[in-house]
Amino acid sequence: MTTAVTARRSARKAKGDGHLRRAEILTAAERIFVAEGYEGATIRKIADEVGVSSTALYMHFPDKGAILLEICEASILRLLNQNREIAARPMDPGVRLKDMLVSYMRWGFEHPNAYQLVFGSSPAVTGVWSEGNASLSAQCYDIFSGVVREVTAEGRLRTGDADSASQALWGACHGVVMLAITRKGRPWAPQAELIEVTLDGLMNGLVLP
Repeated sequence: MTTAVTARRSARKAKGDGHLRRAEILTAAERIFVAEGYEGATIRKIADEVGVSSTALYMHFPDKGAILLEICEASILRLLNQNREIAARPMDPGVRLKDMLVSYMRWGFEHPNAYQLVFGSSPAVTGVWSEGNASLSAQCYDIFSGVVREVTAEGRLRTGDADSASQALWGACHGVVMLAITRKGRPWAPQAELIEVTLDGLMNGLVLP
């Protein structure tokens, strides 16, 4: 027991830049929350993953709930800012709609742990973060659905209305991303190809040129 404790202490990192250490904590926590579930994750496990003491970790976050909230808030803000930027582009709404979906799917593939926490969490996890981020999530979706409404106003939907089209588009993209990042044993096509095939099928099926 003494040898194990000594080895763990010797592996701990020296005190470093607070901003960098905070980022390390968030990255480690993403992995542990996904691998072991929110209930199975502990401050000790997160601290050991980073190579710091639990006491040092508490200097950055008061508890694991605060860590999860920051991960989810940062993720939603990133998507919200992407949607705002794309929605404001002076171009055809159909092009903006596809660009928004491409951006969403790429983000999910590039940040699989954060994506699972935000969009595929268990009820226990969702209960921790949803209240504080409900407004941000709603804003993100409203901007997306607003572009779908622009397409609808031009009479370019082949079927359904703005609400059903928004739900189908988001749901289909979410499903592809979630399956690909959680079912790693399957022989998935390259991510860029999955995005292209998914969106070509959706856009050609729903939106008139």
